[in-house]
Amino acid sequence: MKNNAVLREFIRYASANVLAMVGLSCYILADTFFIAQALGKHGLAALNLTIPVYGLIYGSSLMLGQGGATRYSLFREQDPSGEGRQAFSRALQLGGLCAVLLFLAGLLCSGQIALLLGADAATFEMCRCYIRVLLLFSPGFILNNIVQAFVRNDGAPRLSMAAMLTGCFANILLDYIFLFPLQMGMFGAILATCLSPLISLLVVSPFFLQRRNRFHLCRASLSLKITGRLCAPGLPALIGEMSSAIVMLLFNLILLEQAGNVAVAAYGVVANLSIVLIAIYNGIAQGTQPLFSLYCGRGQWQHLRQLLLYGTAAVLLVSLSLYLCVLLAADPIAALFNSEQDPLLQQIAISGMRIYFSGCLFAGINILLSTFFAAAAQSRPASLISLSRGFLLIIPLIFLLSRLWGLTGLWLVFPLTELLVCGLALLLYHRQKPERFSALL
Repeated sequence: MKNNAVLREFIRYASANVLAMVGLSCYILADTFFIAQALGKHGLAALNLTIPVYGLIYGSSLMLGQGGATRYSLFREQDPSGEGRQAFSRALQLGGLCAVLLFLAGLLCSGQIALLLGADAATFEMCRCYIRVLLLFSPGFILNNIVQAFVRNDGAPRLSMAAMLTGCFANILLDYIFLFPLQMGMFGAILATCLSPLISLLVVSPFFLQRRNRFHLCRASLSLKITGRLCAPGLPALIGEMSSAIVMLLFNLILLEQAGNVAVAAYGVVANLSIVLIAIYNGIAQGTQPLFSLYCGRGQWQHLRQLLLYGTAAVLLVSLSLYLCVLLAADPIAALFNSEQDPLLQQIAISGMRIYFSGCLFAGINILLSTFFAAAAQSRPASLISLSRGFLLIIPLIFLLSRLWGLTGLWLVFPLTELLVCGLALLLYHRQKPERFSALL
């Protein structure tokens, strides 16, 4: 009976978050598709070059949202008037600081950032426009991700899901309107994306207006020690997003050198499909995070293990299904984003998808275990997993394999890295003892 109760809770939380992430994935794909149709391969290349900036904003807000919400869940029952009560205010304070810095970067140096990311004469103006508007709207992204994380941890995962889905589908509609009837170009594409978190915040606002929330603004001090504790559970999310951004930057620079903007555009197809895949894995992991933290706070170790088993089964099912789709439908998938019917783009994208996504199962397990450790207040193994798959292994492999086997070597980087890190993650898990999970509370 207890196992059935854990399964019901897992389905309730994970399904809501996975649906929200699928909605997020749909809008990413729609954004890529509309830009490819309206602006061609140069628009697709420009979009791919700017993704690292989105990764920085999204990763920072995930760190603060997941970190603060995890502290809130862990201490909600143990210390409701102290650490748990102040977590929301502290997350917002840190989010405000990040938002100011990102806003100023967009205002003052969007062109320089575009050049650093590899923009050339064909893509510079589109890159600069996209980066500038994205950074100026960064406060909305940060606030939305913090609020959604706390709402989800406050027992309202379905509301969080509804808010995210509404924002995502509004983005798809606005993408079409701005790019085609209004012909607003790249500015229209990024404006639609930036309005999405604001719409999500409007959807979730009744949760606060009806006073259903148990977390509130209050006076809360900040120090380096407090900031470190709050950010630690969300640090793997930041590392994951930042590593993806750095890896994408390196991929883009090597591809530009080897085959120019066509190869970058082809990688844009693979990278955006990868974002969809990682979003689903993050949906499973983030959906189970409140339960991981809750069971850890109560010392229910058997429930933790059972929950992890359900999460692993979900990752396995998703991975096999998606990789089968890639194997069978790589050609038509690539053609969807190849509006100019460029044969080189088509060939590179098909080859890339079939090799790259062979590592999807290992990536899903790594994300789940990293979130598990972070939610159980074990930031060291969580950060080690994220650092290994994001920096320590993948960056050397990018230079080594691309030098040895060119484009094929680049596509092999992702599956080989995730396979090696998966072995490390499983070793770290089997070395942990339940009593250690509460050591950092």
